[in-house]
Amino acid sequence: MENLKQHPIIQQYMVWNRFGDLLGMDFDVASKGHVIYHMTVSENHLATPFAAHGGSVAALIDAALGVACLSQVCEEMKVVSTVNLTISYLHPAHKNDTLTADARVVKSGKRILFAETKVSNQKGDLIATASATMNAYPVSKISERVF
Repeated sequence: MENLKQHPIIQQYMVWNRFGDLLGMDFDVASKGHVIYHMTVSENHLATPFAAHGGSVAALIDAALGVACLSQVCEEMKVVSTVNLTISYLHPAHKNDTLTADARVVKSGKRILFAETKVSNQKGDLIATASATMNAYPVSKISERVF
């Protein structure tokens, strides 16, 4: 499939992912296994009067890594779940920063995928780096009626 964002599994993810909507996240599938995720830091993301809560940045990271892996396996009618997530916070994200997570699958096996991402703001400041291990499994395990 040329535009993986249009794949039925990714389209269904977009319907189910209410948390991403709550945080104001959006993404583009650059290619199989490569996703660009965006989030603008609002007052709802703040832990201090000026800096984003690490959990909101972690949510962006987990989403980006997850959808990168999902785009890698969706044509096999698989979905993914996070097994391990490791984050290094390098710079604070401030209110009104537009964060971009550039996530890529580094290694893909039958069931286990490894992905990495870097999160930057609109000025090019490196906010965080992260890696994740994801488990891929048949979509029928979560929803036989949808697909």
